Amino acid sequence: MHVLEGERFEQRRILFEGRPEWVTVDGDELRLMDGRRVAEAAAVYLPPCDPTKIICIHLNYDSRRVEFRAPELVTPTYFQKPTTALNAHRGMLNRPANTQYLNYEGEIAAIIGRPMKNVAPEDTWHYIAGFAPANDVGSQDFRDTDAGGMLRVKGMDGFCPVGPGIVRGVDVRKSTLRTILNGKVVQEDAVANMTFGIDYQLADLCRHITLLPGDIVLTGTPANSRPMQPGDVVEVEVTGLGRLTNRVADIPAPAHDVGHQPTDSEAVRRVALAGDWWKEQDALQRS
Repeated sequence: MHVLEGERFEQRRILFEGRPEWVTVDGDELRLMDGRRVAEAAAVYLPPCDPTKIICIHLNYDSRRVEFRAPELVTPTYFQKPTTALNAHRGMLNRPANTQYLNYEGEIAAIIGRPMKNVAPEDTWHYIAGFAPANDVGSQDFRDTDAGGMLRVKGMDGFCPVGPGIVRGVDVRKSTLRTILNGKVVQEDAVANMTFGIDYQLADLCRHITLLPGDIVLTGTPANSRPMQPGDVVEVEVTGLGRLTNRVADIPAPAHDVGHQPTDSEAVRRVALAGDWWKEQDALQRS
């Protein structure tokens, strides 16, 4: 049986009495594997996996391609987030005080369940532990550096919240992805509108890179990624998988003025504001 088949099953991981514990959801409570229970509202969540790597696709939903006025996609391209970017349900998204373009990007995380190498697309579902909502958070202020690798844009600590848990038994190909900012839906698209399906992405990657249990592949975001502000509550909801919730906070800027500094260039705003930037340019040309 592969990840899309069978009854829906979800496991979450929390910090309980100073230890990580796996739990299942039972109404308003979480049930530990030894039978004890804890109120869900009081739970402190941990990421639901321990990846050796986090791999992300650059551009995948056609709505986002159209928003950027990009040409038709021929092949996917990828980047990596450090594992220190991992974050959890209800974790804080910390924006350095000297930055301003902290963007949400709602996505689906495919979490690997057993080693994958040289697997055919149709067989990839047998290697997946499950899926979870995720947020590919990025500080677009650093778009002018790292030559497209986006290490500082997407790799800062806590910039990869995943959760609340890992879900099996849901055919995510039929799901809808939504991002909700302060109660308002700001991104929404059907997973069926991915240009490169999850099976294609995993088969493509594992031709040359061994994917290991716990590894995460972030599978793309639709149109309308925009900056968040301190105090904002951002949620990523995927039909059948649940809803991931995080809050944005300001933290001090780095103590040392070394290396590339945040910028507010046209290239930065073109990505951070996306369709809004294009509308502004069109208005300027008409005036």
